[in-house]
Amino acid sequence: MAKFIFKLQSILDIKCKLESQAKIAYGQANAKLRKEEAALQMLITQRSMYERRAVELVSGAISIRDIKENKQSIDIMKSKIRAQMMVVHAAEKQVEAARLKLNEVMMERKTFEKLRERAFEEFKQEVAYEENQAVNELVSYTYHGENA
Repeated sequence: MAKFIFKLQSILDIKCKLESQAKIAYGQANAKLRKEEAALQMLITQRSMYERRAVELVSGAISIRDIKENKQSIDIMKSKIRAQMMVVHAAEKQVEAARLKLNEVMMERKTFEKLRERAFEEFKQEVAYEENQAVNELVSYTYHGENA
């Protein structure tokens, strides 16, 4: 019996490895995005804490120094939040790039798998044809052998 050998199997194997690497890169980019979003959320929470403190400072006995320090803290938190938003945005872009790369690699792998499936179908048809020819020869030989 003939054995099916896909000529492009090594390329298909490489495509599968590239796909697994792209999945890992996508997962890492996603994890980084989640980490940066958590950091942003922490900064926002901290800013709201400073804002509540500002309300408390104004409503109680007024201390100009405490109010100024609190306002500076709020301003610092606002700039940190802006910077963190930029980091989150960059992480989102990295996730999107990793997703696009993963999609591209998956399409390439699927293309080679389809080629492999087609080649296997052709192989099966060739084997069936050869078996059919062998049966026809055997029947023809048997028929002609009996009539001779």
